[in-house]
Order: sequence, then C-alpha cells, then structure tokens
Amino acid sequence: MFTPITSRPATVDARVFFSGVLLICSLGSTLFGPFTRCAEAASGDLIQPRELQYLGAFRLPDASGGSNWEYSGYAMTYYPGGDAEGPDDGFPGSLFAVGHDHHQMVAEISIPAPKTSRTKNAAELNAADTLQPFRDIRGGQFAELEIPRAGLEYLPPQGDQRTAKLHYCWGQHFQEQLTPSHGWSELDLSRPQPAGPWQIGDFSNYVTNDYLFEIPADWAAKYAPGLRLATGRFRDGQWGGLGPALLGIAPWTEGAPPAPGAVLRNVKPLMMYGRPVPGAAELAVSPEHAIRDFRESDEWSGGAWLTAGGKSAVVLVGTKGTGKCWYGFSNGVVYPLSGDEDEPTPAVPDWPHDQRGWWSERVEGFFLFFDPRELAEVAQGKQPTWAPQPYATMSIDRYLYRPGYDYQRGKMNVLGACAFDRARARLYVMER
Repeated sequence: MFTPITSRPATVDARVFFSGVLLICSLGSTLFGPFTRCAEAASGDLIQPRELQYLGAFRLPDASGGSNWEYSGYAMTYYPGGDAEGPDDGFPGSLFAVGHDHHQMVAEISIPAPKTSRTKNAAELNAADTLQPFRDIRGGQFAELEIPRAGLEYLPPQGDQRTAKLHYCWGQHFQEQLTPSHGWSELDLSRPQPAGPWQIGDFSNYVTNDYLFEIPADWAAKYAPGLRLATGRFRDGQWGGLGPALLGIAPWTEGAPPAPGAVLRNVKPLMMYGRPVPGAAELAVSPEHAIRDFRESDEWSGGAWLTAGGKSAVVLVGTKGTGKCWYGFSNGVVYPLSGDEDEPTPAVPDWPHDQRGWWSERVEGFFLFFDPRELAEVAQGKQPTWAPQPYATMSIDRYLYRPGYDYQRGKMNVLGACAFDRARARLYVMER
C-alpha cells in the first residue's frame, strides 16, 4: 500500500472574485475516469496519474492584515509544524501563501477537511482559518513589480542554520537585466528578518524566479550534493526557452546568510529548454530544444517533487493551451511579431478582449510528470538540459470549479502554485 498523495484546491471565499482549489492525489486506486484526459508511460517506480486520488477542496479565509486572496495563487508552501492546536481532522500542518497580486503579502492559513461539491458551489466548502495575517516579508528588497512572479518553500534548518526558513523568490514579467530575486525569512511573519536578495548565477531571471520546491535529501545526496531547493520559471513567448526551467540551489552553502546582492554559484541546471546566452535575457532556442507539445500560451506556475511508497515524480502544474495558438487578442485577432514598423497592426478590440498576449482556443488545468532519473542525467552532465520529457500528463478540468478562460474576469490561467506534504503524500494546488 502507498500512502495517499493528495492535491487539493485552495478555494477562496465564494464572495471573492477569484477562487483557488487544492487537488489531492492518492496512490493505489484508479480515480481519474474517462472525463480526465490522461497519458502515461509504464514504469514501476514512477508515480502515475491514475494513482492520484482527488480528495476535495476548501475556501480561503477572509481578508487580514491589509490584504486578501483576490487575484492570488502565485506562491504556496506546506509547513508541517503549523496549526499545532488545530482539530484532529486528519489534515495537520498549515500553508503559507502569497495573497493579492497587487500586494504580494504572505499569510499562514489552516487546512480544513476537504469537501466536494457536486454543483461546484464554493459556498458548500469548508473555509480555512487565518493563523498569521498578511505581512510583507520582503523588507523593501524589491521595488514595485509589474505582473509579478513569486515562489515560496519551507525548509527545515539547512547547513549551519538554527531555524527553519521560508525561502522565497520574486520577479516580474519583463526582466531584461540580471536581477537578484531570491531570499529567505523566518516563519514568524511579524518578524520575518528577511535575508537577500541574491542572484542565481548568471542565469536569466526568465528561468529562475517563479516556483520553488524541496529536492528530496536522498536524490540530492546522490546527484546534486547539498542542493535541496529547486527553483525555476516558465516565461511565455520563448524568452525562457521552449518549456519550463528548473535549477538546484543551496543559498545556505554560500553564506549565513549570503550578502545582499550576492551572486550564488552553487547552482545546477536540471531542466532548461534552450541555451543561455551570456548577457542576454532570453535563451537561444531551436526546435530540438522544445518540450513535447509546447505552446506559447502554456503557463507552468508550480512544482513539487512527489514521493510516496518508493515511487517518485517531479510534477509541474499549470495551464495548458490546446488547439490553435496565436499572439494577439483573445477574440482571435492576431498581432504581428515581425518587428517591422511598417507592418500594419490591428486596432485594439473592445473589452474584454483588449488584453494582448499569447492565446489558444482552449486552456486546461494540467500536470506534467517528469522522471527524476532524467533530471539526474542532466545534473551529472550526461544529457543536455532539454533532454527530460514528460513521461505522463494529466488534465484536471473535471475537478475545477471555474475551468477555462473567463475573459470578463481577466482570467487567462487556470492553476497557480502547489505545495506538497511529503509525510502524508498530499499535494495542494491553487485554482486561479
């Protein structure tokens, strides 16, 4: 028997403009039926999509500390020591997460027992409690960010550290210069004592500063000694390559803490679908670098290194574009990309189709499953960084409360961040 892997939706209050959902996955039973599009390859020690059991969802709590959960879902991590005085309902621990997109503040919330709603009515779900209200943990390290990206990950003390840390990263949509983006804070949000920010080697911010998650100690010891933290990003438009990037880092090995603005050198690429170009923000790409079924309208926004019962998988969660893909506006109007100033450009459509970007006919909430052995080959220099390919994929639209685009609400992406409870093999995923 394998212990449950769970991935649940962190749903926001029904009164909130956007909702989030935590998906729960459990090994050993075939849960995802014919309505969930799923592709997988057989291997005895890899977690397969059919082994994930959906447990339900819950709502996020009310506003606190000057912020709220609207337009949220960018960063989240599980804390095993959280909510120690909470009910004995089988869901111990807590979640730290980033709230409103404009505020970029962090709160800690409880994990109520998940429920399902046949009619997908979020008001029927249990609501989380606020354990620590929203606070700004960054200490002025970052200026105002336009279209922010963020990551959070709890790790117990590493190296010479005496306390556990909230590791974080922040970035934004356009970052054409190398910019320090990573740091850590204490778990007491009222006294975060932030350290950083640090730059991840000479790598573009377009491959480093979105999702963060733990690398299991046994894998790290064998293939990337000391590197217990994975960091990465997917940047649309091919700027960050033709797929999601992932690198192993260990800031605690380069200072206690490293000095503000330090360039971290203990960095090892694990996945990168293009070639870094010295001094350039974007990667050099060619068709051979592409992840399978790449679309510019994809958005990979969270990750976790799943382990359960001797099986494992590196899973990235996000939004998968399907059907025709184009750059322009959501009503199908194409905007030219040639850069020729003399080429005519279309008029901007009326709201709600006036947001320019990468679009596709449809989007789905989607999981990509990677074999940790392929990442080990990259870490050891035996394969190029674009060699890993998903051995399985899974659409989870069947379980979402608000799947697909919602133009009136400005919703382009379906899923946000995720977090993993390794002791109980539970995966929590934000629905945006």
